[in-house]
Amino acid sequence: QVQLVESGGGLVQAGGSLRLSCAASGLTFSRTAMGWFRQASGKEREFVAAIDRSGRLTDYQDSVKGRFTISKDNAKSTVTLQMNSLKPGDTAVYYCASSSDGGIAVKYDYWGQGTQVTVSS
Repeated sequence: QVQLVESGGGLVQAGGSLRLSCAASGLTFSRTAMGWFRQASGKEREFVAAIDRSGRLTDYQDSVKGRFTISKDNAKSTVTLQMNSLKPGDTAVYYCASSSDGGIAVKYDYWGQGTQVTVSS
């Protein structure tokens, strides 16, 4: 069965960095687009970043452009979100998701369980 497992969340001070990883299984990763979403306490889930199946096309929410980088390793079936210059507003549960369509801004099929990111001031 398809499974997505996030890791790398934690507590970090403002200005610091974290690297989130998502390990995928049960799918053909090279044909799968991936995305990162987040949900802060009391707010709706929002889009953060996406990458197409090849790893050559990316898209970011404006608030994270220049600070976050999404990447995809098809050999390891993992997608990574490198987060730099973190702000308290980045505090949320972060989720990875997969899309069998292979492109960005599409319907996502599966979701991970989420990993907590907390940024202190």
